[in-house]
Amino acid sequence: MQLTPIGRVRTCFGEKFAVPRQPGLCPSAWGELRFEPEFRRIEAVRGLESFSHLWLVFGFHLTAGAGWKPTVRPPRLGGNERIGVFASRSTFRPNGLGLSLVALEEVDTGAPDGPLLRLGGVDLVDGTPVYDIKPYLPYAEARPEARGGYADEPPPRFEVVDDGLLDTCDERSARLIREVLSLDPRPAAGRNEPGRVHGALLAGQQVRFVVEAGRCRIVDLAPAALGD
Repeated sequence: MQLTPIGRVRTCFGEKFAVPRQPGLCPSAWGELRFEPEFRRIEAVRGLESFSHLWLVFGFHLTAGAGWKPTVRPPRLGGNERIGVFASRSTFRPNGLGLSLVALEEVDTGAPDGPLLRLGGVDLVDGTPVYDIKPYLPYAEARPEARGGYADEPPPRFEVVDDGLLDTCDERSARLIREVLSLDPRPAAGRNEPGRVHGALLAGQQVRFVVEAGRCRIVDLAPAALGD
């Protein structure tokens, strides 16, 4: 089987660092799926607007060249315990494929390069290739009795202090930055360095932050254009 991207997503995450580890954790995160020319067919998305959520089958393009690993260290286990790759959502997989559940906010059929799919709650870095779209069916796929293994509970969140720096952002961008930083995007290996300043490219802003005493404080915020 040869996979061909049907499009790519442009998102508010300008780099891999700080992208949420699961979809829906940052409801304010946005993106849009831009189809490749051969798939820019309005009839191909006919009826899609009646669904609220979509499954995206995508590729981990930034790590595809690194190969796969039979065991990984999930951040939810502190990065210290190894489990099998198939018991994880690691990017280092045999075929480098991911699955993400996103909100469908709009099917824009009037865009110049449309149709475009405007998305919410995304967990994908800008430029991620998408290989397929499938509508989410609540009656079949919402399983409240399901077990989540070592990730059965949502991750804890930090208080985020911005000292007024986020007042320069639009409301949705400010919410996004707070949501991302509250999840502590630092790598597990960097969490033992109190006072270290980290940076993340979010919503076109270069955000610098430090985590101390259970709080995340934004120390600097400056515009940084996303790639074309």
